[in-house]
Parts: sequence; C-alpha cells; structure tokens
Amino acid sequence: MAAFNLTPSDPSTLILNGIPGLEAAHIWISIPFSTFYIISLLGNFTILFVVGKEQTLHKPMFLLLCMLALTDIGMSTCVVPKALCIFWFRSKGITVDGCLTQMFVLNVVIGMQSAVLVTMAFDRYVAICDPLRYATILTNTRVAKLGLVGLIRAVLFILPMPLLLRRLPFCANHIIPHTYCEHMAVVKMSCGDTRVNRMYGLVITLVTFGLDLTLIGLSYGLIIRSVLRISSKKAHQKALNTCTAHICVMLMSYTPIIFSTLTHRFGQGIAAHVHILLANLNLLVPPMLNPIIYGVKTKELRDKMGKYTCRM
Repeated sequence: MAAFNLTPSDPSTLILNGIPGLEAAHIWISIPFSTFYIISLLGNFTILFVVGKEQTLHKPMFLLLCMLALTDIGMSTCVVPKALCIFWFRSKGITVDGCLTQMFVLNVVIGMQSAVLVTMAFDRYVAICDPLRYATILTNTRVAKLGLVGLIRAVLFILPMPLLLRRLPFCANHIIPHTYCEHMAVVKMSCGDTRVNRMYGLVITLVTFGLDLTLIGLSYGLIIRSVLRISSKKAHQKALNTCTAHICVMLMSYTPIIFSTLTHRFGQGIAAHVHILLANLNLLVPPMLNPIIYGVKTKELRDKMGKYTCRM
C-alpha cells in the first residue's frame, strides 16, 4: 500500500503528498486538525439542531445562520477526512475525477458562503435602516430564494474550473504537494498550457469576492450613515452590537481566503509547508469559531442553546 501511495502506475490516480517537509510530524499535526474538525461539527450541528427545534428561531436571521453552518460543515468536511487519511494511514491516492470533484465542491461551498455573508449584511442593513418594513422585506421564503441564487451562482462560476482542467495533460509524477486538491496546486501539476486556467481562477476570485465585498461595504456604509443620524449613544451601541458577530465572521472568512489565493499565485518566497498549513487552517478555524461567535453574541440563540445544554 505504501508503495502504491508513492509511485502510482495508474495514470488516473493522483497523489496528495500531505505537507511536504513535515512528513515526520503528520501524526502530531493531525491532533489539532481532528480537534478543530470535531469542535466545528459539534458547534454547527448544535446550531442546526437548536434552530430546527425552536419555533421562535424560525426567522430570516437564524435561517441565514443555518446556511452559514451548512457551508462551514461542507467546507471542513471537503478537506479534513482526506487529510486525516494521509496523516494516519498514508492513504495518499485519489482519482483524477475524485480530485476534480473535491476541488469543485470545495469552491462551490466557499462561493456559497460568500453569498450568505452578503445576504447577512443586507439583513443587518434592513434591520437597522428600515426596521418597520423588515418583516415584509425579509421573509423566510425570500431568504431561501436568495440562498438558492447564491448556490446557482457558485455552481455556474466554478463549473468551468474542473472542465478546463480535465482537458489538460498531467505530468508524469502525478504528485500534488498538498493535503487537498486546491485549484492552483492542481494547475501547477499540469504539463500543458495553463494560462487560461490561471486567468479564469484569478478572475473568478476577484469578481466573486470583489463584488460581494463591495455589496457588504455598501451595506455597512449605509448602516453607519443611518446610525450616525441617531442622537442617542445607547441606540448607537445597540445598533452596532447587532453587527458585531457578522463583522467578525466576515473578517475571518474573507481575509484568509484572499491571502491564500494571492500568495499561491504571487508568494513564491513563502515556504511550501507554511502556505499549505495556512491554507488548511483557513478552512478549519472559521468553521470552528463561527458558531462560537454567534452563540456568544446572539442572545436569543445563546439562551436556547443554554436551555438544551442544561437538560444534558
């Protein structure tokens, strides 16, 4: 099995090499990986369970929170199980189709999460700037439709990535120096002309995150303008407190993804193992912390979660 993992003869098999240079520490690295993953699953499934059970939480804000929890679960589950197989069992083989599927699903989930964060920003804008019409503007049905639009957008934008890669020849060694099929890592493994792939990946990243960050910035610009018109400092604080959790989650989600994308293309001076560790942590830490942040900062959710915790 070890020989198969290192020198595959099947041209349809690729090798995920884990973290190059830190092979001896794979077992130790697996400890925080598995710990973060378990905490992430517990936190996000708890949110889904509590919101699903409590009728009083069947509101647009908590529906969006459930969407965020699903994307968090999907993001970490796309990566961690295979990474742990590499660390624990040296099971490094993955088929070309399996690799492209992992890459497609992971990027769709990331794109969907970005759409959810935009909708959350719009939710906060309506709640603060037009509270009297909140119930009519943001219904559960409308939020569900916005989520569906975000999913369709992500699928349509990401689908060309694996299709463009499928037409390229892969080099003889078939080794990907990564724990998962990251788009640029797979592109660099090809011996063909990858200019279209590189350009498409960069354009989609800039367009998707650029558009979403612009919409989020516009929402918060309008929120700040509305808050500044309020004379009461207490009202200022109350209005801004409702945005704190979303701002924290947004910063944790966008900053590492953009940093990782740019360093993979332009950060040649960064050691490979540093980049790969950061890329994995980007997909592990936010899903672990997001439910904690919302559990602490959202009183309704905190109270309901406390009720179920006390029953245990």
